[in-house]
Amino acid sequence: MANYAFKTEVNQLLNLITHSLYSHKEVFLRELISNASDAIDKLKYLTVSDDAFKTLSFEPRITVTLDEDAKTITVSDNGIGMDEEELADNLGTIARSGTRAFLERLGENERKASNLIGQFGVGFYSAFMVADHIEVVSLKAGTDKAFVWKSDGKSGFEIEPAVRAGFGTDVILHINDEGTEYLSRWSLEELLKRYSNHIAWPIHLVSKEKTYAKDPAKAESKTVDEQVNSASALWRRPKPELTDKDYIDFYKSLTGDEKDPLLWIHTKAEGTIEYSSLLYIPSHVPADLYIPTREQGIKLYVKRVFITDKELQILPPYFRFVRGVIDSDDLPLNVSREMLQHNRVMMTIQQATLKKLFSELEQLAATNPEKFKTFISLFGVQLKEGILSDWTNREPLLKLVRFKSTLAEDWTSLADYKSRAGEGRKTIYYLTGENEARLRASPLLEVFKEKGIEVLLGTDEIDELAFGGIGEYEGMQFKSVQQVDAEEELGKDQSEHKDRGEKAVKILKRVLGDRVKDVRLSKRLGKSPSCVVVDKDEFTPQYRKLMERLTNEPAPEVKPILEINAEHPLIERLVALDTRKELSGGDLATVQEIEDLSHVLFYEAMLAEGEHFEVPQDFAERLNRLLAKSS
Repeated sequence: MANYAFKTEVNQLLNLITHSLYSHKEVFLRELISNASDAIDKLKYLTVSDDAFKTLSFEPRITVTLDEDAKTITVSDNGIGMDEEELADNLGTIARSGTRAFLERLGENERKASNLIGQFGVGFYSAFMVADHIEVVSLKAGTDKAFVWKSDGKSGFEIEPAVRAGFGTDVILHINDEGTEYLSRWSLEELLKRYSNHIAWPIHLVSKEKTYAKDPAKAESKTVDEQVNSASALWRRPKPELTDKDYIDFYKSLTGDEKDPLLWIHTKAEGTIEYSSLLYIPSHVPADLYIPTREQGIKLYVKRVFITDKELQILPPYFRFVRGVIDSDDLPLNVSREMLQHNRVMMTIQQATLKKLFSELEQLAATNPEKFKTFISLFGVQLKEGILSDWTNREPLLKLVRFKSTLAEDWTSLADYKSRAGEGRKTIYYLTGENEARLRASPLLEVFKEKGIEVLLGTDEIDELAFGGIGEYEGMQFKSVQQVDAEEELGKDQSEHKDRGEKAVKILKRVLGDRVKDVRLSKRLGKSPSCVVVDKDEFTPQYRKLMERLTNEPAPEVKPILEINAEHPLIERLVALDTRKELSGGDLATVQEIEDLSHVLFYEAMLAEGEHFEVPQDFAERLNRLLAKSS
């Protein structure tokens, strides 16, 4: 017998699960059934791909056995099984690279914990919520030595030789006081039908049932063995036979997600290449969506035999939130997983699946705008990733992406922007920032609003890159209103106040010095006295912030250009103060007020665009002095 200690992360995980998931204890059965199904999938694959297993004959089956007297629930399968080393590796450590992220997520939001369990693939350990002791007896297919893994979930585990009649695995749960509600046939059957009805393999529930007799001594018990799931490949069934509940139940059993999907796409392609696919889009952002090592969510089957959900990019990375299955009779069962990526049939299926997904999303936008808005709010960022990474599918992606706009409260498409702009407009204007309310109130938009010129608003981090990546849409060039040349077609004339404006420009250049790249009169300001922009060849503030986050290094410094509104009373006051200074021979109080007002005009413009400055106290002191003078 060999004794082992749990790895540190397993101890942490067990502690979190047992203390965080008390109200979701039933997930233990869902996870054990899922593991059993995976074990059968693996063995089924070997029987068609590995010569050593091709003569193996077996009828896939999962059995849940209830023993009320012994207070045990046993989940058995006749799948691939595990040897001693695999028992130690699979049940004593967590090999998945997302483990730390899982633990962090679980600690952050315990209410979502049961959903995270399924998404991160560590569900075996949830069994310790209902069991104070677990035994796993396993015989690996192709070997002749069985082993048993034993643990109380606290002190570590031990492995020793065992006896099992055939290959496969038995997970024996010795139920604790918190799990007694599951020691009934009715509760187990209800859980199996709720979570695992569409598992592809038969699930049998076995228990003893006592017969009624007037004399209790004469009462007998009989063994009841019934299949409790439909065990059908739902994706192969005709759509008219299926209800919404069928689709939703299958999604939950496939993904471990407790929430209903947002939508599903069921396809049966016939012709030169035949395949069935059932794709789902979740109704929430998956917890592991931004983990780099996240596996794709689509399982590939060949003739109902599970092949892989790893090492194969069925959809582009920006559709990594899509879950589902693809099943084809036209792929060879014994093709290696590496060869699949370059298989002609597989490539055709991939292209057709992607085309269908684009088509369905376009149709959703046209027929169900509310649901499409939900989709965009969840996964609009990923579509923009596609614009930057997938030039081949640029056209369908541009039809789907949405942005906020100054002329619309909700999301707007590029096609809608173009139609509202009219024939003569050659520019699509945009403004990016971290906060929609701040963007809508930006001084940069004042004259655009006055003239009814629409500006797209981007608050996603990726928007600055996305606008630049699109570059041009149906003859219209993208231009940031934060750049100096964005005001070219505004045509606002300040000639009436040109002299005042030119004097103010000289004053501000003198006072601000090298804090700004330039000071100039603005055509874009209406109500505000000043704003800051950047030169047309320089990065916008939002782009610099994004680069700093991506590279973890400071972005090159870009000095802002200060634009002023010559019509504004503060600019008029600035010029008047300078005239008074000249007449007074350089009165110190007037000089101080000129410096304070000049700096406040600059600081206010920076704040309006969400920019920061090195010494905020300087702004406060100067503003306070100005307020004191006006009181």
